[in-house]
Amino acid sequence: MPASLTPEVANRLANLVVAKPDAAKTTTRAPYTLDALASFRVSTPDDVEDAFARARRAQQDWKNTSFKQRKKILLRFHDLVLERQNEVLDIMQAESGKTRRDAFMEVMDAAIVSRYYARTAESVLSPKRRRGLIPGMTATTELRHPKGVVAVISPWNYPLSMAATDTIAALMAGNAVVQKPDTQTALTALWALELMREAGLPRDVWQIVIGRGSSIGDSLMNNADYMMFTGSTASGREIASAASRRLIGASLELGGKNPMVVLDDADLDRAVEGAVAASFPSAGQLCVSVERMYVHEDIYDEFVPRFVKRVGEMRLGASYKFDMDMGSLTNASQLETVSSHVEDAVAKGAKVLAGGNPRPDLGPLFFEPTILEDVTPDMTLYRSETFGPVVSIYPFSADDTAVRLANDTEYGLNASVWTSNGARGRAIASRIHAGTVNVNEAYAAAWGSVDSPMGGMGDSGLGRRHGSEGILKYTEGQTIAYQRLHNINPPKSIPWQAWAKATTVALKMFKRAGVK
Repeated sequence: MPASLTPEVANRLANLVVAKPDAAKTTTRAPYTLDALASFRVSTPDDVEDAFARARRAQQDWKNTSFKQRKKILLRFHDLVLERQNEVLDIMQAESGKTRRDAFMEVMDAAIVSRYYARTAESVLSPKRRRGLIPGMTATTELRHPKGVVAVISPWNYPLSMAATDTIAALMAGNAVVQKPDTQTALTALWALELMREAGLPRDVWQIVIGRGSSIGDSLMNNADYMMFTGSTASGREIASAASRRLIGASLELGGKNPMVVLDDADLDRAVEGAVAASFPSAGQLCVSVERMYVHEDIYDEFVPRFVKRVGEMRLGASYKFDMDMGSLTNASQLETVSSHVEDAVAKGAKVLAGGNPRPDLGPLFFEPTILEDVTPDMTLYRSETFGPVVSIYPFSADDTAVRLANDTEYGLNASVWTSNGARGRAIASRIHAGTVNVNEAYAAAWGSVDSPMGGMGDSGLGRRHGSEGILKYTEGQTIAYQRLHNINPPKSIPWQAWAKATTVALKMFKRAGVK
């Protein structure tokens, strides 16, 4: 284990979980070695109820906290994340098995989102004057109220990004949060909670519970005023159904089968490096990573050998330094899925150009970065999300064909287009059915543009994080209209027919005058 993750640190963080002192315990294991990592008390439905009750009381004061004070807390959190990043880099690596490079991307993300919402929330959420029904007589104001207590269910693959950034927006909007991180990476979420409290967040405004969805999922849903979920499409459908029955909102970032398109005028050196960055971050366990690659036939025979060679040079291993290109898968289930997808494809005729094998010599959950050719629709990985270090590669002949192939999926989360012609790249990007499309980048350009919304189309989910949409979703809009001088209906002295005629004339005048 890394030096900063001692048993004392793990126990201190684990004690932040809302659970009874005598609760049953669960133990997590480090993917690099499968050694015991941390022991957590498991929350019960009653613990979840208690967390929501305390959060609801705390939210009454928090929603009245000034934007200035909320901003101060978030900016302090920003500084603490950067100052103490080595702690969380060690924790993330120990829990997830990813490289330090990939873990650092999460540190960047948490800092950027903290700064963004700290400095933009007030302008987005402050009362706005809106055009009234009758100019000069109807004064209309739009207000934004926090939802109340938001439930955040965050995944194991990006434990700091997904635990902290969705919570940051909810908190800045004046909500309290009860969060259930995946148990495997709960220490990372608890570290973020500890830092946020150190930054000045009142204790009960953000709370964390631990447990299986089958045990405490109903309690989370039944108490939440809004649900934020990142995870599988199957689970997202269940959450959407449950939220609809309660008539509460939900934001769901779900699966993806993301395409990368390499056009005939692409800079091949740059595109090859981009392909590596797109396909193998966090061992491919990233919702926006690429699993399908379409390369123009005129450059296919040149691009593919370069890509294969570059993948063969990747350094795999368990290291707490910045020296590895790819780390481990996180759990045995992912290793089984990746192995079975590759085995199925090979058995049905796919050709392995690189990788294709587990690497138990490096650690129990390592799998080589893998490139497959001649993948056909009868193979499981042709359409199904693998969520591992596996990419299938295909030639295409025309731009229209590339767009059609990229859109041949039920998903629509992220895509990547490579070209030396920016106008051509943007034009193709606009035709791809995905919530984010990067031109000459893998995924980080769109993901990091936090002033713009990020989310999925189709089976990749609904709702958006980032930008104004990423914080407005945690609020209820309210319109207050103050009517001056007289009521909307005509006074008794004016017949309705005359009033309707005069109003018709006025409406025509408003149009001619350019009134909105």
